[in-house]
Amino acid sequence: MLTAEQIVAAHKANLETLFGLTGKAFEGVEKLVELNLQVAKTALSETAETVQAALSVKDAQELLALQASLLQPSAEKAAAYSRHIYDIASATGAEFGKLAEAQVSELQKKANAVVDSAAKNGPAGSENAVALVKSAMAAANNAYESIQKAAKQATELAESNFNAVTSTAVKASQNAARNGAKRGTTAA
Repeated sequence: MLTAEQIVAAHKANLETLFGLTGKAFEGVEKLVELNLQVAKTALSETAETVQAALSVKDAQELLALQASLLQPSAEKAAAYSRHIYDIASATGAEFGKLAEAQVSELQKKANAVVDSAAKNGPAGSENAVALVKSAMAAANNAYESIQKAAKQATELAESNFNAVTSTAVKASQNAARNGAKRGTTAA
């Protein structure tokens, strides 16, 4: 039977966890807002520069060369922006994962303590029931660990795929920029 002190302690721990998760979520949002403000400032500045460059173009060849010179940096910036967002989301998710793992570990310890206490204080003949509960808890712990490993592998695979797609997109933009520059020089 739970005592009033244990109930209060459990509620206190749950509130601390809730506030910790909320704090981590806000940190992630702050990083996203900061990133988006930086991107907006940079985009505004670069747009002004691009407009100035476009207004100073004298012929079609210069226009094609300007267009080609803008393509590659834009793709690289988009890839970098996506990478920053991915990093923020991954870091925030990792923090949530750490807190969840700590909670599960604490629950496992408490459950083991309850089972051990029941085994010591249980009536004669309850050893089989205690062994059954311990076996079920061990199976649940093994299943949880397997799920954690699978989730980590899926995260690593997703990151690998993200890096490959980003790299391919940047290379494609580099090739397109080179082809555009070649067309601009051959048009003259």
